[in-house]
Amino acid sequence: MSANRIRLSAGALVISGILFVTYPALRPFSDERSLLGAAAFGSGAWLVSHMLAMVAFTLLPVSLLGLQRSLLGTSAERLLFVALVLSMIGTGFTLPFYGGEAYGLHALGQEAMRQHSDSPLGLVEIIRSGPGLVMFLAGLLLLAAAAIATATALWRSGRYPKASGVPFAVGMSLYIPQFLGAQPLRIAHGLLVAVGCVWIAACLWRQEKFDRN
Repeated sequence: MSANRIRLSAGALVISGILFVTYPALRPFSDERSLLGAAAFGSGAWLVSHMLAMVAFTLLPVSLLGLQRSLLGTSAERLLFVALVLSMIGTGFTLPFYGGEAYGLHALGQEAMRQHSDSPLGLVEIIRSGPGLVMFLAGLLLLAAAAIATATALWRSGRYPKASGVPFAVGMSLYIPQFLGAQPLRIAHGLLVAVGCVWIAACLWRQEKFDRN
């Protein structure tokens, strides 16, 4: 087992967890039907926060790759491989929507501010609906399934604390409902996901040191 690969995966999990909190904390929240919404969309904070969210999702399959490698030869190896595949597909389905949010709405907000009119904001729901939304929701469901499979694999592995994957699984499973909440709830959800990521990373790091000794 490559120690560097394990450490890379643990580091990716920690960074991903931090970014899952940073995204809702940095993202501007306002009345999106007014010029306040246009200012939020057109701000640098809107662009940066969504870009950080995309990095957070992208790092998840990287982290699961090392975790799956650490379970080679155990009864949980196959289940973690399934989680890895689901996370790759789920991330691929999720990122285009975030791209539309980040770049499409950012350009829309800047145009509304340039015109000093909320008329361009009528396109917001068009950008957020249709096949892109369906693909986004499917991606988040696949990521939730990947997190549940990860938690189940850790529970069965015999190498990690049984509950070490539970916060991560709960957090990813609540990703769709948390969109209905206000900023404090969404930050709290980000913290839950971060705790889950960091806990798994700590267990992965500890197990790597144990195997090395």
